[in-house]
Amino acid sequence: MSELNLGQRIRIERMAHSLSIRKLAQAAGITPSMLSQIENEQVNPSIQTLRSLAKVMDIPLYSFFQEEAQVDTIVTPENRMTIGRKTEPDVIYELLTPDTQGTIEFCMMIIPPGASSNNQAQSHKGEETAFFHAGKVVELEMAGNIYSMKPGDSVRIPADCPHRWRNPTDEVAQVIFALSPPSF
Repeated sequence: MSELNLGQRIRIERMAHSLSIRKLAQAAGITPSMLSQIENEQVNPSIQTLRSLAKVMDIPLYSFFQEEAQVDTIVTPENRMTIGRKTEPDVIYELLTPDTQGTIEFCMMIIPPGASSNNQAQSHKGEETAFFHAGKVVELEMAGNIYSMKPGDSVRIPADCPHRWRNPTDEVAQVIFALSPPSF
């Protein structure tokens, strides 16, 4: 991820929030050594680690990935911003809007077989509407209830409502969702 300068962006945010490496690492549940390696581009953080860092600093996850250059109006599969590593069996998020500067954000979550979007249900400030696009079945844990969704089903998730996605099948699942305001 060196082309994104992800470590540098994390360092800039940490310093803007007047946090030491030790204090941010402790609050995010990682070691100071790991945070130092991330900031120095020696290791790539997991999505969960990025979420924890963003939460501690009270910034949206997408701020680590904002492009400084002008973005294209049309988003093609080749030029989508992607969060996650396509080479590993982990949940991947693809930004379907050209950037995160508008009032709505459109994303696709790709969930490998047996994977979950988080270890536990999490919430965010914005309202979310999701459409189960492809796969066999996906489970949505929302506000303590578990809903089984089939392709073609959609759901609205209220702001600040704890939720997480899980793919209990042996096929990849794709969930397309919109967030307003952008908070990814």
